[in-house]
Amino acid sequence: MNAPISSGQLRALIDMPLNDPDPVETAEWREAFASLAEAHGPERARWMLDELARIARTQRIGWQPELSTPYVNTIAVEAQPAFPGDLAIEERLASLMRWNALAMVVRANQAYGELGGHIASYASAADLFETGFNHFFHARDEKQRGDLVFFQPHSAPGVYARAFLEGRLSEEDLRHYRQELTAPAHGARGLSSYPHPYLMPDFWQFPTGSMGIGPISSIYHARFMRYLTHRNLLDCEGRKVWGVFGDGEMDEPESMSALTLAAREKLDNLVWVVNCNLQRLDGPVRGNGRIIDELEKLFAGAGWNVIKLVWGSDWDGLFARDSGGALARAFANTVDGQMQTFAAKDGRYNRDTFFGQNEELARLAEGMTDEQIDRLKRGGHDLVKIHAAYAAAAAHRGQPTVILAHTKKGYGMGSAGQGKMTTHSQKKLDEHDLLEFRNRFDLPLTDEQAAQAAFYKPAEDSPEMRYLREKRAALGGSMPKRETACEPVAKPEIAAYAQFAIAAAGKEMSTTMAFVRMLGNLMKDQTLGPRIVPIVADEARTFGMANLFKQVGIYSSVGQRYAPEDIGSVLSYREATDGQILEEGISEAGAIASWTAAATSYSVHGLAMLPFYIYYSMFGFQRVGDQIWAAADQRSRGFLLGATSGRTTLGGEGLQHQDGSSHLIAATVPNCKAYDPAFAGEMAVIVDAGIREMMALQKDVFYYVTLMNENYAQPDLPAGAEADVLRGCYRFAGPERASAKVTLLGSGAILTEVIKAAQLLAAEGIEAEVFSVTSWSELARDGRACEARALAGDAAPGTPFIARQLAGGRGPVIAATDYVRAVPESVRAFLPEGRHYLTLGTDGFGRSDTRAALRRFFGVDAASIVGAARHALR
Repeated sequence: MNAPISSGQLRALIDMPLNDPDPVETAEWREAFASLAEAHGPERARWMLDELARIARTQRIGWQPELSTPYVNTIAVEAQPAFPGDLAIEERLASLMRWNALAMVVRANQAYGELGGHIASYASAADLFETGFNHFFHARDEKQRGDLVFFQPHSAPGVYARAFLEGRLSEEDLRHYRQELTAPAHGARGLSSYPHPYLMPDFWQFPTGSMGIGPISSIYHARFMRYLTHRNLLDCEGRKVWGVFGDGEMDEPESMSALTLAAREKLDNLVWVVNCNLQRLDGPVRGNGRIIDELEKLFAGAGWNVIKLVWGSDWDGLFARDSGGALARAFANTVDGQMQTFAAKDGRYNRDTFFGQNEELARLAEGMTDEQIDRLKRGGHDLVKIHAAYAAAAAHRGQPTVILAHTKKGYGMGSAGQGKMTTHSQKKLDEHDLLEFRNRFDLPLTDEQAAQAAFYKPAEDSPEMRYLREKRAALGGSMPKRETACEPVAKPEIAAYAQFAIAAAGKEMSTTMAFVRMLGNLMKDQTLGPRIVPIVADEARTFGMANLFKQVGIYSSVGQRYAPEDIGSVLSYREATDGQILEEGISEAGAIASWTAAATSYSVHGLAMLPFYIYYSMFGFQRVGDQIWAAADQRSRGFLLGATSGRTTLGGEGLQHQDGSSHLIAATVPNCKAYDPAFAGEMAVIVDAGIREMMALQKDVFYYVTLMNENYAQPDLPAGAEADVLRGCYRFAGPERASAKVTLLGSGAILTEVIKAAQLLAAEGIEAEVFSVTSWSELARDGRACEARALAGDAAPGTPFIARQLAGGRGPVIAATDYVRAVPESVRAFLPEGRHYLTLGTDGFGRSDTRAALRRFFGVDAASIVGAARHALR
């Protein structure tokens, strides 16, 4: 005879799966586990679950726990801390931010329909932002250097709206949203579309406008803070990196590519808030699934602490009354496409469609009006729930944390946009919509003010304004705020680290080899050395940098817990907590994010660092160009070294490794100075100038320098050539200019072919002068600057530098490079008049073969240059 069922078992049976073959036995197990947890606490319960999982693995049951949890809040009601603020005031402030953000976009598009802008994203994220601003986001002050906050780019109007109430922006500034050129004429500053430090250098700290770049950048900034701390350069303890991102943005590969690094490094200084409004630009993020469940599995599997913030406080009573688990079951069977429809519809629809699914749900909704059902909040719109999630994330140790916050896109926009498929592009609201929004948030606006989308700012002595100021004062002041004050760093004399390159005396070496030797010498300098951050994407041995492993070590947050295979070697692999090299593995996206963190340390941390990221040049601008563009926006300072550069210098690797276009792309980045030096002495001058500009003079530029792996004789740098090297070209060799019949220009790896061509031509009685072009882009920029001055009516616009350099010569000019012809073509307009100009380059796809064969194939070898000169002289 079966034993009688206990009351605990009876309760367990109520929520039993329908396909359970033995519900009574299951109820016994469930009651036993509940009793264990109640008697011995959660730690013992977790131990028992781990033990059962171990037994299951031993028995090869083929089971592992689900990584997703029920569609409810991670933090139980009883675990919520008391809300430490005035809830009513904070809700009123959030409503004002929403209104002023909406008014900015609406007014801009009423005046100029082409300006665009976004309302719906910030409408969904406003409470997430405001909770951070009021309670968590620390600004830089005398006590600490502040938190780092990455703001969801489409929500930028909301950040401007807060800055308006704080007095940092005027009403006239808000009137000139997305009108950066027009604003100054009206005594205003134009507000950029998204966070752009280059355009608003005292305001925005991090550019996030390109989806996915903010997430990966935040991870590497958090890791770089640990790097600074472990190397005893700057104490970053107590500071957090916060990122507010979108659920649709999580589809970008950059968003996901470094999750395991954050967990592996135990970056508990990192908190992501993913605004799960379930919609991207065109429709649902996961119409037929649940993005929150998917992201929970992804982050939990990567090793993150996951906090689900799904339902607001209004749901607490419903869950408390739901003894049978009807709500959890209903949510488990509701996909996001349907959830979006619930957001777009009213209370009556939701009563009939959601709560009308079965009698259990219908009973839960009894006594609620349609309006109350319509006002049921999702977790990301409830300040109390958000605060609880943020507090738990801030206190968590040992893991990065992600908060998956459930919101409604276009929250509060009513029939004009809440939950609509078209809401992302909603930029204009009619009078009825504006009045409805005013009423929804109980804003103190007259009908006329609302209809005109008037900006609203409470009186300075109002409770709201006092509260706003007090909260930010307690957190160190206003933010976002970009600061650039930092101590300059002295540059060592060039002879101290590069004398071997300047006076090379014909010694054979590659420019890559010369650079690595320079870098090693620079790192020995007592002042500059500790500030250098060498970065590689698993290619240090390729570039001959293995000697640095033992010299300065590879950074590891845990040191080295193993004896490396090559421990007895002078080039042994050494990891250390205070290691200086950042070895990022096979991830160019990670390496450039790491470089950006170091290259912006002067503004983010007030400590100037100098990163050198060396990589295969084909895997730079072509692969991570969007990240480089964002780094430029952030006013980065550092060196990018494109090694094994050129389409013919890297012979056997073939099509996808051979770079013929990086200099073409680099030339499009305004604050990037791109150089293609042929000789070690040229490179030394360029590196020296970059150090001076970025560390001593603190200019917002970065350098792209290409390096070759081809060994050839390195000449001494001609005396007095330094200034010409930096401006873009200098006369390397040739007869008296009056006797020269042709001028040959060459850069990088092909300069040696140009020199050979000049010798072959001389043997034929054709004297040629040779110019080493160190930077086609700098020559072109100089020429365009002269042209612009002339067009502006400048009485003395100046002559382009390249024209002045070639002015004393005669005959045709032949230019040859290891890059596509568009690179040398960039200076055509600035050559002296009457000089025939012929360019040779490596257009097309690369091939695998010897250097000699490749140069013949592309027509950039000495014989081809000679042939071009003969042709031009006819």
